Amino acid sequence: MSMVAERTRAAVPEPDRLEGFSAPREVDPLFGHDAALREFADALASGRMHHAWLIVGPEGVGKATLAYHFARMVLAERDAVHQGEAIDTDHPVFRKVAALSHPNLLLLRRSYNEKTKRYSQFIGVDQVRRLKAFLGNTAGEEGWRVVIVDRADDLNQNAANALLKALEEPPPRTLFILISSAEGRLPVTIRSRSRILRVAALGGEDLKKAVRAALARDDQESDPGTLATAIALSDGSVRRALELASGEGIELYGEIVALVAALPELDGARLHRLVDRIGGFSNTEQLELFIALLLGLMERLIRFTATGEGATREEQTLAKSLISRGNLAQWAEAWEAISEAHAEALEYNLDPSLFLLETWLRLQKLAREHPV
Repeated sequence: MSMVAERTRAAVPEPDRLEGFSAPREVDPLFGHDAALREFADALASGRMHHAWLIVGPEGVGKATLAYHFARMVLAERDAVHQGEAIDTDHPVFRKVAALSHPNLLLLRRSYNEKTKRYSQFIGVDQVRRLKAFLGNTAGEEGWRVVIVDRADDLNQNAANALLKALEEPPPRTLFILISSAEGRLPVTIRSRSRILRVAALGGEDLKKAVRAALARDDQESDPGTLATAIALSDGSVRRALELASGEGIELYGEIVALVAALPELDGARLHRLVDRIGGFSNTEQLELFIALLLGLMERLIRFTATGEGATREEQTLAKSLISRGNLAQWAEAWEAISEAHAEALEYNLDPSLFLLETWLRLQKLAREHPV
């Protein structure tokens, strides 16, 4: 692990950071996004760079890592590092970006409340108002200014409106890089002013390389069996694979499978132990991992029923016991309803325990009313 990464990790509380691992801005190698990197590098080299790029893709596939790679390319352009090659980790630009100390880089993200020790649910307008001072300053040595919004999905309405004004009249040599896992939540006006760059979940070999590189970089260990299971359940997300491989994710997945396998019955004691474990307001990361694992499981069961592909052997057996062509549409609707309920719970800061209980009651009702 680099000294920059160690100092940054100790000093800065950050939303969405996976505990024990480097932040995306501290990561050097990229895996699986060669086409996106070439598209950006070609635009930069052409001298006709669009002022706003919107990187869209699934959760945890390296969008933020890609965004910081772009930022380093632009900020180091005067050093002729602008054709897509990696910037050495000892390069001053790399070190300053990793420490968030580069004067021409501004990161907009959810703020941290020292009193409550919690992150705000959204990026508020006060965060976006920092743009006025940042864009009003003369860029050092006539270089680029780079603004990263991580994640644009988190902008509330006032913040989105304030950002839109900056996107409509950007100063020269200013680059906005917006990161999004839920493009539909962004105002059309912001999307229309951005060049959209779509990235996909990582394929098998790229995913394995990225996960193993992260484990090695941050001195984390995972036995081969756990690692293989984590990769199989990650749906192409490096973050999800690392959560599963390095923590209690495999155990949590096992609890989810056991509860789903018992449907339409619900093991009340088991369910309440799960709710007590991850249902509190302080267990945000565990809750997010739970919902990702549950929705991922449901998606694979649905896909296997529809196509015969996309599930582990255990999940194939589970799918056959719960889902058929006759109730496939109802399971797909349940997946959508749980996703929407999760987004609503986050937006309105609803009781996580109640959300969890309602989720399982929804699945129980589905299994009872629409059996195989």
